[in-house]
Amino acid sequence: MAKCEMKLPEEFLLKISKLGSDFDSVADTVLQAGGEVVLAKVRSNLSSVVGRGTKYDSRSTGELEGALGLSPSKLNRNGNHDVKVGFAEPRSDGGSNAKLANILEYGKHGQPAKPFLKPAKTASKQACIDAMTQRLEEEVKKR
Repeated sequence: MAKCEMKLPEEFLLKISKLGSDFDSVADTVLQAGGEVVLAKVRSNLSSVVGRGTKYDSRSTGELEGALGLSPSKLNRNGNHDVKVGFAEPRSDGGSNAKLANILEYGKHGQPAKPFLKPAKTASKQACIDAMTQRLEEEVKKR
């Protein structure tokens, strides 16, 4: 059986120990701060690709852009805190926003791909880390 040992920097461990039992609530606020940065980038990328480069006039209703949002922070089955950027379901016509987003992202026969999620993830990674770091510093100073 394999064994793995991870060592965290002392400075980070001291910050976490200051939080004590408040760690879960602080983790939620830190993740929300990072999620807001990513959500803003995804939203701007989505609005730039919807209706662009089509053969016919766009039939966009704005419902896909309106359904984009950020989930509240939750514990996953592994005990980690998660926030998700995604689409509310269902659409007013009974269709799926996730299906339309997938078609936009990857394309389909006769419709070229217009990626908006993957470029947003790449472009917002450092800004997200910075926002989360700043929020963590603020929360540690409060305590």
